[in-house]
Amino acid sequence: MNHTISEDTANNQQKAILEKLFDEQQAMLMALDISGIHVMCFDLQQNRVYDLHGKSMFGNNVGIEVYYSYIHPDDLESFCTFIERLKDGTDMEAECRFRWNFNHTGTGDPDWHNMHTHAIAEYADGKPVNLIATLTDETDTIQKEKEVEQLSERYKTIFENSIIGLSFYSPEGWLLDANRIMRQICNFDSEESDGFFSSVNLFDVAPFNEVLSRDHPEEYWACSLSVVPEKNMHVYLEISVHPIYDEFRKLMYIAVSAHDVTEEREMYLNVKKNDIKMQQLNEAIKNYEAELRYMMEASKMQTWRISINRDILEFYSGLNTVVRSFNLKHIQELFVSQEDEFVKALSNPAEGLNKPKMYVGQMYPKVTRSTTEPQWVQINCIPEFDENGQMLGAFGVWRNINDLMRKQDLLRREEQRARESGQQKALFLANMTHEIRTPINAIVGFSEVLASLTSSEEKKEVMQIIKNNSDMLLRLMNDILTASSLETGHVSIEPVEVDFAKTFNELYESLRPRLKEPGVEFFKDNPYNTLRIKIDADRMSEVIINFVTNAIKYTHQGHIRMGYRLQPSPNSQTTNSPNGQANGLYVYCEDTGDGIAKEAQDKIFDRFFKVNDFIQGTGLGLAICKGFADACHGDIGVISEGKDKGSLFWMWIPL
Repeated sequence: MNHTISEDTANNQQKAILEKLFDEQQAMLMALDISGIHVMCFDLQQNRVYDLHGKSMFGNNVGIEVYYSYIHPDDLESFCTFIERLKDGTDMEAECRFRWNFNHTGTGDPDWHNMHTHAIAEYADGKPVNLIATLTDETDTIQKEKEVEQLSERYKTIFENSIIGLSFYSPEGWLLDANRIMRQICNFDSEESDGFFSSVNLFDVAPFNEVLSRDHPEEYWACSLSVVPEKNMHVYLEISVHPIYDEFRKLMYIAVSAHDVTEEREMYLNVKKNDIKMQQLNEAIKNYEAELRYMMEASKMQTWRISINRDILEFYSGLNTVVRSFNLKHIQELFVSQEDEFVKALSNPAEGLNKPKMYVGQMYPKVTRSTTEPQWVQINCIPEFDENGQMLGAFGVWRNINDLMRKQDLLRREEQRARESGQQKALFLANMTHEIRTPINAIVGFSEVLASLTSSEEKKEVMQIIKNNSDMLLRLMNDILTASSLETGHVSIEPVEVDFAKTFNELYESLRPRLKEPGVEFFKDNPYNTLRIKIDADRMSEVIINFVTNAIKYTHQGHIRMGYRLQPSPNSQTTNSPNGQANGLYVYCEDTGDGIAKEAQDKIFDRFFKVNDFIQGTGLGLAICKGFADACHGDIGVISEGKDKGSLFWMWIPL
């Protein structure tokens, strides 16, 4: 009974062991099936080979020599060495790669596969009896590796030979690789690497430190001047940054491309300069043509051309447009004098006009139609020949100089007037001598009398006479000096900020004692309590003094009124300046005196002109006032209805 139980237990254990071995064998076979591995055995004693598992490679159980026939001849020697080292015990296990022909038929092209074998030796009595080998077909893997390698080489070639600079950075911003163009742009130390850029982080250099996020960089493009003093870089670059993410949005690389546009920029700038120059040249040509046309029209010039073959003379507007034409006989009849050499030459231009000529004479107004009177013309004529020296005709410029001849007559009259003006200056000097002598005589005479006077009242009266004549002499000398400045064009204007209302009141008080006529009242119009403006107060006071002094000389009844106000120019169409303020100072002096005849009003501001030669004065005061107005870009004028109607002198200057 016990014996039976023990035997059953043993059987069960053995069965369990067999089942376990079977399960392990099945698992191993399944793993071999999944991996696609071939298993074969080399029987070293029988020198035969047979499959243990997997696809049959040669037909089961063949001799070793038959097996060798399936191996590529170039790999046979290394395979035999691999087998021998296992057979003689040199290696317990070994690996070998070789090419195997799966074309078992022996016809057609071989079907070579790349095989990888791993073999171990089974020993009996201390000697190897079998070689168990696993074989893996690596053909697809090797082919894919070759394809990847070829693709990698292709991309490497594209990367290296790109026309723009390319570089790749790690997600942390460190340089991984750069192509040839990028190495040239950045002045790498060598063709392989660069110490500076390898040690500088992309996120730490401008402009990337300002535009790229370390955690999630985005696309970036810029075109600017790139300067890296450490690498002697000073170039204009188009730079783009492209982060490369995987399918899970994990950053893999940062690609940076750079295109050196320094030469393109220089070319663009040169092209732009050339375009500007061409535009300027075209504008200059247009301006030249317009100026030439304007000059010819303004100077009453026309170009003309004679054609001997056609017996015609044509006039041009500008350089190309024919405006009128005459046959030579007709144009010849238009000259007033038919005996002039040029006019006679028109009968036979081939002989008469074969040398350059210039003619000045009169023509009836057929060419110049602006008048009915004969016109003076100047004609320049140049002959025109063909390549054989045969005369084709003549061309030149036809100019109406009637105005020039008229101005020459006017010039002669002006010369006559200048001579008369010289005579007036001589008369002025004579008058000036008298004007200077009068106050000097008074000063000298009363100075001598002053010493003999005992009464204080008499002394005071004489001293006042001396002072008045001294002031008169001083004004006279100032007028002469100012007139000299006007003659040379050196009128000095020195504006300073003043309270003109106060200055005006002081001037009025200083002028009031000069009025001696009992029947004349002296008024002032001062519309402001205070008026701070920037003006040459001395010059303006001189103008007002001249106005009032003249009014005193010529007014014997009525009143004299001096005044001023702020207002726009009397000749301006606008009423205010752009800021809404009156833009000038207007001063005036109104009197009820002798007035000024209409014919004298145009000359009243001329130098040396005097309405009445018997009244003391140099004839310079009003001319000086006009010079001051002109120097200030202002206006001056007089309003008078005529003789004995009084007058109003005014001046306006801009502020």
